[in-house]
Amino acid sequence: MTALLALLLLLPIAPPASPGADSAWLNAELDGLLGLYRHLHSHPELSYHEEETARRIAAELKEAGVDEVATGIGGFGVVGVIRNGQGATVLVRTDLDALPVVEETGLPFASTVRTSDDAGETVGVMHACGHDVHMTCFVGSARWLSSHRDSWSGTVVLVGQPAEERVGGAKAMLEDGLYERFPRPDFALALHVASDVPAGVVAYCPGPALASVSSVDITVRGKGGHGAYPHRTVDPIVLASSLVMELQTIVSREVAPTDPAVLTVGSIHGGSKHNIIPPEVALQLTLRSYSSEVMDQLIDGIRRRSIALAEAHQAPEPTITIGDSTPPTVNDDALVSRVVPAIGEALGPENVVPAEPVMGAEDFGLFSLDGAIPSFMFWLGAVPPDRYQEAKDGGAPLPSLHSPLFAPDATSAIPTGIRAMTAALVELLPAGASGGAR
Repeated sequence: MTALLALLLLLPIAPPASPGADSAWLNAELDGLLGLYRHLHSHPELSYHEEETARRIAAELKEAGVDEVATGIGGFGVVGVIRNGQGATVLVRTDLDALPVVEETGLPFASTVRTSDDAGETVGVMHACGHDVHMTCFVGSARWLSSHRDSWSGTVVLVGQPAEERVGGAKAMLEDGLYERFPRPDFALALHVASDVPAGVVAYCPGPALASVSSVDITVRGKGGHGAYPHRTVDPIVLASSLVMELQTIVSREVAPTDPAVLTVGSIHGGSKHNIIPPEVALQLTLRSYSSEVMDQLIDGIRRRSIALAEAHQAPEPTITIGDSTPPTVNDDALVSRVVPAIGEALGPENVVPAEPVMGAEDFGLFSLDGAIPSFMFWLGAVPPDRYQEAKDGGAPLPSLHSPLFAPDATSAIPTGIRAMTAALVELLPAGASGGAR
């Protein structure tokens, strides 16, 4: 017995297997997944128009062996369900839509898609926010879950959500009975690429992570006429210009400096010719905050300034329309504390780092039903490490999300995303589980 023990002590001890997808499986799948990524990247579709994207994702889920796949949920939403014995139910979400951006990356599979938007304008279309990476990680995770049922136990609800960029898709799917027609989750997970984190790294933020957002449309009205006779008109371009500057004082002079808030005028359109003063000018705004009180303060400030300036210019009262909105995305503290160590075990703890809240917005938070369902969205690094270091050392700045130059390091980001997501799922759905959420 003593000799045998001594022999055993001399043998190398293999490290415990990391949770989720391992390198051997990922290496075998990577070429096919990258082919899917390139296809999705070169075939983007705008919000509320994701018909072909939804069809492809549904087909991928069926091919992966997902037990049931449904389409047409809340528009072009896709839902897949994998049932694998007793355990909790976890929702995993990806977004399907792209942006009206003309791609300038120069990639061999760059999007050349041009289409008409809902206003009838011809626009380019690009996955400038990384939803192509999200979908590929989503499909890869579904493949692993379906082919490794002995590694976990429970139910996974796979949600392909349309219209994230218009913050309308999550609401539409919920209103179409997502939680009545399919298993209601105990937890909800999602990932999102980050344009300021190196590929191979995952970042996380407990608590409030992304801001609430509201869209506002303002039509400034005047009295059109000849540019040579401005005194016979009420010039809405001058009025709109004054309004843009006045709006900036809401955040700087009305909102408390300790309350995060953003007011951006993203679009201003008016006029058709050099010498014609138009009858109206249209403005589009995006508002960001972390509280409903601050959001109400921003909207009230917009109304007061818009109406008061119109009166000062003897112009008709403007039209102010509050459009799409969504609440903040708040990561559940307990869920983050539970899942992050598992991701660290899969990737190496040095590759899982804390992040700060951002003023970007997402409608993923709606799936939590105001916190009733613990949810967690983590950031997936997407910047080539050498390019990240170059920027950190004072080189050219990194392209942001929504930039026509945004080109994620998909070869590294996709395996990292699948490994992180499957590790999180195995933590929440351990093999041999005997009940629901714990």
